[in-house]
Amino acid sequence: MTAASFTSKALVSSVALGELATGQTLTAPIYTYKGSDANAASVYIQANVHGAEVQGNAVIHQLMTMLEGYTVLGDIHCVPLANPLGINQKSGEFTLGRFDPITGVNWNREYYEHAAIVDDIPSWFEANKQLNDVELFSAFRQLLLSSCQIRLNNGWGISTGHRLAVTLQSMAHDADIVLDLHTGPKSAKHLYCPEYDMGSAALFSIPFSLIIPNEFGGAMDEAAFYPWWKLQQHCAAQGREFAVPVAAFTLELASQERIDMADAKEDALGILAYLSHRGVIKEQVKPAEMPRWGCYLANYKKFHAPKAGLVEYCAELGKPLAAGEPLVNLLRLEQYGTEQALMPVSLPCDCVPVLHFASASVHQGTELYKVMTDLFEL
Repeated sequence: MTAASFTSKALVSSVALGELATGQTLTAPIYTYKGSDANAASVYIQANVHGAEVQGNAVIHQLMTMLEGYTVLGDIHCVPLANPLGINQKSGEFTLGRFDPITGVNWNREYYEHAAIVDDIPSWFEANKQLNDVELFSAFRQLLLSSCQIRLNNGWGISTGHRLAVTLQSMAHDADIVLDLHTGPKSAKHLYCPEYDMGSAALFSIPFSLIIPNEFGGAMDEAAFYPWWKLQQHCAAQGREFAVPVAAFTLELASQERIDMADAKEDALGILAYLSHRGVIKEQVKPAEMPRWGCYLANYKKFHAPKAGLVEYCAELGKPLAAGEPLVNLLRLEQYGTEQALMPVSLPCDCVPVLHFASASVHQGTELYKVMTDLFEL
């Protein structure tokens, strides 16, 4: 990290994430609010890991502006512009930065599972069970941080994307709360929430939540909470009870290639409501009054284009869609004069469409929509 300077309440520094072929170091800014209570939960918030998903930066801006007027108890680290390679991956007027252009891997699937640590939890706990909870958590955190450093210093080297991800993950492992800010292509707001922490979904200003298994699938939220959940599960089986020490969520803040400062303020208020609930700030911030709905990840369905063509997206995002109602109209001009020229396409079940493909031109098999089914109220 670079030498830090002060601006307002935030301590400003940067983190090196890799190097370009011409030798320049790629960095992301870090804004740190130092808390006054060493026992309060610490927070890590990042945005823009996918290049086109810029709205999270606006949310961080609004959040930091609001924090100037609040009493910060726990340390808060904000990292906007977290993936300079993806952000600068432009083609014409579009930003392509969802996948590492060198390997083709999704930038948000490059995080480190710590499989060796997770598999060794039984023996590690046996060697450390004499520690009290605070000491136990500190020792386990240091284990994860050391594992990240070993990974980064691997003598055989690691890929560009994995280096960026593990560097960000190291900062996240130092926090008790991890928020990863994303957007969809064309999307309604939704939250990825681990099953063990479902109750927290009602605190954010987000109407829909996908309840994900307590497992690792490569994303930042899973990388942050999964080792801790495994530790908690093993300790509970040994008769040692405590809540999962780390909370982690992915916030999907509507659509990519879009900045909306007023909307960002509403989402920042939702984050403040969660931080207030967790005692990170002294002041009380109430959650927004709004209906909130969830579904389990297994009931979050992908619909792929049955044929190629030009698509009119008919189903409104975030609104219930009854079985049989038009999802899209598919235009096939080479079929002009036949019934196949313009075909309505529908789904066989009730759902809530959450996001759809950004382009109106699709190949057969393109992932057109993602929809929530079997919803329940949170």
